[in-house]
Amino acid sequence: MIDEALVDSDGNGIQFFGDGLVCGLKKIDGQANVFLLRTEIVLERETQVAPEPGQFYMLRSKKSSAYFGRPISVYRSKVFSENGKRKIELQFMILEKGTGTKELCQMLPGEKVVLSGPMGNVFHAPDCADGKVEICIVGGGIGVAPVANFASSLKNGSYDFFASFRSGSYGLDYVNPRELFITTDDGSQGIHGMLSAALTAGKIRDAGYKYIFACGPEPMLAYVQNVAHEAGVKAYLSLEHRMLCGAGACLGCTIQTDEGTLRVCKDGPVFDSGIIHFAEPSPRKNPLPENVEPDLSVEICGVHFKNPVIAASGTFGYGQNFRGLSDVGAWGGISSKGTTLEPREGNPGERSIEVASGDINSIGLQNPGMKEVVEKIVPEMMKLDSVIILNVAGHDLLSYVEAVRLADSTDVKMIELNISCPNVKAGGQAWGMVPEAASECVSAVRAVTKRPLIVKLTPNAPDLRAVARACIDAGADALSLVNTFLATAIDIEKGKPFFENIRAGLCGPAIKPIALRMVYDVVEEINRMPEEKRVPVIGIGGIEKWQDAVEFIMAGASAVQIGSAVFANPNVARDVCDGLKSFMKRKGYNNIEDFRGIAQAKN
Repeated sequence: MIDEALVDSDGNGIQFFGDGLVCGLKKIDGQANVFLLRTEIVLERETQVAPEPGQFYMLRSKKSSAYFGRPISVYRSKVFSENGKRKIELQFMILEKGTGTKELCQMLPGEKVVLSGPMGNVFHAPDCADGKVEICIVGGGIGVAPVANFASSLKNGSYDFFASFRSGSYGLDYVNPRELFITTDDGSQGIHGMLSAALTAGKIRDAGYKYIFACGPEPMLAYVQNVAHEAGVKAYLSLEHRMLCGAGACLGCTIQTDEGTLRVCKDGPVFDSGIIHFAEPSPRKNPLPENVEPDLSVEICGVHFKNPVIAASGTFGYGQNFRGLSDVGAWGGISSKGTTLEPREGNPGERSIEVASGDINSIGLQNPGMKEVVEKIVPEMMKLDSVIILNVAGHDLLSYVEAVRLADSTDVKMIELNISCPNVKAGGQAWGMVPEAASECVSAVRAVTKRPLIVKLTPNAPDLRAVARACIDAGADALSLVNTFLATAIDIEKGKPFFENIRAGLCGPAIKPIALRMVYDVVEEINRMPEEKRVPVIGIGGIEKWQDAVEFIMAGASAVQIGSAVFANPNVARDVCDGLKSFMKRKGYNNIEDFRGIAQAKN
């Protein structure tokens, strides 16, 4: 279906896509993370439209690391002409929340922002009886921006305005209501409390309101929906949602309504509240008391870790490389460089290349061999204030067994078995690709060590669940996953593969969603096994911040390993632990087990 409303008589689009010039950015007084961004766009055609109250633009910094724009409602707009060009000045009130909004909130005058819009439908002013205030406008937090824009389009004194904030107030400069009600969670302004302290069904009836227009966080909107229904008045709610295109094409920002699945970007963002199905709110725990600190320690196979953050094998050497850059003791554990029985020189040619959100590498397990590691390197590792895990690799059963036998003679707490290595008898296919080979390797190694044995799985196995079960049946005490994904790169100037081995390993933030899914799947499979056979899982793959670690733990991981993120941020272990601690305190989690696996579907 063609939307004729989006083009002019010549078939040209009436919306804008292009660069805007940043005219100014200022932090809102009294707010830690709310900013006002002013930008200016030059329209290409007279038929291109200006935004109306309720509409939004997709925004991103021109030099952004974010791939998609962020939907930001218009707070204020002005159309003017200058030097024969038609321009629009746009003001956006932005809450700094994630990567995209953080970049927008750090822009400087003269820099470029990429915009597309205006998008979405609008607030429609109703016909009201002369002299009567029948309109109630409600804004919560950053949701004040679009309703304040709508309010400024109405006649002064023709509406009442309710603004609800955590602390202080903002976005009310152009609001001229009959009455202004402000509520704050901390009592710093107006009425102490949430919106419900000022706006109730009784208040709506007594004031004679017939229409409510609101924007804000979902719990507040659900409350407005309820009180409007109870009072018997119409309410129109402007919803927020994550978006990809903003134009209605991707169908990624849908909500459930009485009219079926609707798009927030195209069918909204303004909806009749009577048709919206809000999800049931999640149960909330009280934050931990000020004098109570959450416990980050975990126990895996009887081994105590002071925190669940482990340096992944292959990215942290043998624990010494980063000592001059960061506090190595911040790690709960350190998994050594993959070590083979005999020394290895590694792969020839180029070994690494940066790609979008990660890297592809072809190191080839370069290491000095197990004998030297056992005699000279492990004793130095044991001086570090972290649990030491010795990662062992091999190419045939004998090399695995003898390497583990030597590793067993050390004081390391655990051994991690890398079964992503090529099995020469299987034509180079990794030991972890099929259950039978994985079982054979784990069984052989299990026979020569009584130390806790972690088996590191490859994500390239056709049936990872089956491989995980086979490893557990063969004697694995824990599983770590995932290793790197097979990938390749082409040198377009030379017209040949970048790596001599053609295929190499992809890692970094790019793989996190897939790695998380695999951890979720394996934990789900383990939970189906008899309780006595269940083993802990250590999640690996693209973890770079505390939120990533929380996701893996909620998926069921007992701990996480962090790899390539340490190259970009040597303090990543400290930062992740600090973030975990703050998150746990805010959510009321006393320890890691309080939220481990809570995202697993309950059978």
